Amino acid sequence: MGSWQTKLRELQYPAAMPETLTPAKNNAASAIDTRLCPLCGQGNLCANEIERATGVPQDACWCTTAHFDAALLERVPVEARRLSCICARCVAASNPPNL
Repeated sequence: MGSWQTKLRELQYPAAMPETLTPAKNNAASAIDTRLCPLCGQGNLCANEIERATGVPQDACWCTTAHFDAALLERVPVEARRLSCICARCVAASNPPNL
């Protein structure tokens, strides 16, 4: 597996993330792990975070075309707002398909 593929896998499974890429623990903002969804704690696969961690240019993130319901956004803890992306799974769960 190439180095960018290894880094992508680490973003998908943050427990395996090397210490050099984990957030500092010295203040509340830096304690937010931007690779994790602030609602469910799973990897959010944010294209911006993947590019930042791997150095590999990414296409536009899936979230640029997603609908984020106001009620969903209000569930994000105040300290994580505008710092960590909600994952596609949580967005989908908040937007049931039209029948």
